[in-house]
Amino acid sequence: MRVRGVRGATTATANTREAVLEATRELLQEVLRTNAITDFEDIASILFTTTPDLNATFPAEAAREIGLQLVPLLCASEIAVPGRLPRCVRVLLHINTTKSLKEITHTYLREAKSLRPDIHSAQ
Repeated sequence: MRVRGVRGATTATANTREAVLEATRELLQEVLRTNAITDFEDIASILFTTTPDLNATFPAEAAREIGLQLVPLLCASEIAVPGRLPRCVRVLLHINTTKSLKEITHTYLREAKSLRPDIHSAQ
């Protein structure tokens, strides 16, 4: 087995606890589904970042809500690059897997599809 990174991003509709958690839950569930991650023991850790305009809550709370109780989680703020996508939540899962890099599915939802138009989930 190797440790692989799985990326994803989405946007929240507003800087509220409910909007951040709803967007993050949707993103995590889609990342887990598309990569067939059913055993949380396969997840080494998850890093969440948000753009500076999202500070109503920690996106990691959404992971705890869907059952990721023992997985190490960390939240951070993105660099405030002028003119970039607002209200964005990004995620990087480190997973133990036998999948090759080409078999990993990165997930971009909502307005975050614009970040990676080359990724199938962004179509």
